[in-house]
Amino acid sequence: MTDNPRIEELRRRVDRDPASIAFAQLAEEYRRAGDSEEAVRVCEAGLAQHPAYLSARVTLGRALFELGHLEEARAEFTRVLETAPDNIIAQAKLAEIHQRLRHKPPIHDPGPASTPVDSSGKRDRLELSDRVVAELEAWLEVIAERRT
Repeated sequence: MTDNPRIEELRRRVDRDPASIAFAQLAEEYRRAGDSEEAVRVCEAGLAQHPAYLSARVTLGRALFELGHLEEARAEFTRVLETAPDNIIAQAKLAEIHQRLRHKPPIHDPGPASTPVDSSGKRDRLELSDRVVAELEAWLEVIAERRT
């Protein structure tokens, strides 16, 4: 048991209804309270039933990141961006992971001619996600240089 009433309330909700999406809120509360291991456990259990719940995947990625499991966190954030390429948290965390791992994808603009386009005219989401990560990395480097 914890002395956090919000966690206790959410824990009871999830215990009463294991299929409830309240697992995502519970996991986020654990993460905010500093118990990233429990946040990961709760997310993984809930995502087994609700694999498309993106906010839970963001929480899982953040908890994994906080535990230092950067490759696993990167996989979660990448999965989020495949569905929601504008997710700012996933974009920023991916950029931070790339910076920590010293993995620097090439920064280039392939231009509209070489960017895959589907039948609706939208650019390939993965390509856009890679470009967003590269741009975020460049900004992080500029910020780091300004601090020195």
